Amino acid sequence: MSWTASLPAVRLDAAGRIADFGAPAAELTALAQTAIASPLTQFGLIRFSGEETAAFLNGQLSSDVRNLKPDEAQYSSYSTPKGRMQASFLVWRQGDDYLLQIAAELQAAIQKRLSMFILRTKTRASDANTEIAQIGLAGPAAAGLVRAVGGEVPDAALKVWHGDTFSVIALPGQRYQLALPAGQAAALWAQLLAAGAVAAGDDAWRLSEIRAGSPWITAATQEEFVAQMANMELIGAVSFTKGCYPGQEIVARTQYLGKLKRRMYRVHIAASAAAGDDVYSAEMNGQASGKLLLTAPAPQGGIEALAVVQIASLEHGLHLGALDGPALTVLDLPYEVA
Repeated sequence: MSWTASLPAVRLDAAGRIADFGAPAAELTALAQTAIASPLTQFGLIRFSGEETAAFLNGQLSSDVRNLKPDEAQYSSYSTPKGRMQASFLVWRQGDDYLLQIAAELQAAIQKRLSMFILRTKTRASDANTEIAQIGLAGPAAAGLVRAVGGEVPDAALKVWHGDTFSVIALPGQRYQLALPAGQAAALWAQLLAAGAVAAGDDAWRLSEIRAGSPWITAATQEEFVAQMANMELIGAVSFTKGCYPGQEIVARTQYLGKLKRRMYRVHIAASAAAGDDVYSAEMNGQASGKLLLTAPAPQGGIEALAVVQIASLEHGLHLGALDGPALTVLDLPYEVA
């Protein structure tokens, strides 16, 4: 049984994951003003072990796994030979092993698929969810929470501190992930709440991902986007100097031949919507301009989302579902989208 099963006052989504702890508005307020702690039930975790793990993953993923240092994390992706992303990851090391965080709904299939290509390589994949718990901290006071439970705050995003009982991964946007043995998670959770954290579900954490411009591929968006369409190279998830991997030729061609026509933008919509929903624009002659990649409830009502759309459509207005559908208002991202 997961350590989260005993958490009180939770509202589960259709997949049985924690959407919120019964006070969603307060969770979003805490994200903006203080800090939240989230059990990150929307994610799964794959462990790769073995002396040839780095070389194997380097030949499968878009990032430079071989040069990932013990005190670093990196975003990455796994694509079809046609360059369409099947999954996105956060990757870090635990001793000699490599941990791949992935959307929970995709873990089983992607873990199985990657395992098919191991063959005689000295590595193996396993499900790490029962042994490792993850807790996300986000908000202006998040760094203080890390210190309050005995952790050290890494000095930059995508840096990792490894302690005796847990690791701290710094993420963009005043956010941290704690990775620790699952048997110790309930006690650490209680310490975080005692230190002032507001318990928050996946909805609030997903909003923090959207505001950081960190895309996560889910079942609704599998094989929809080439990495650069979702700004993956802007967050360090793509290496253009390492060797081959599935889809590498398409990714390189997109980068060097200037054929990128879509980009990912942060938007607000005064309506409900979900990942995978189509976005329309007048100049597209009835065809969709793109899709929503990630969505979360917004504090002011409606949703915030990451939307992958035609760059040219920004000048003509964006609408959800149809040309007369709710308008998308483009918001700032923390990095420049060329």
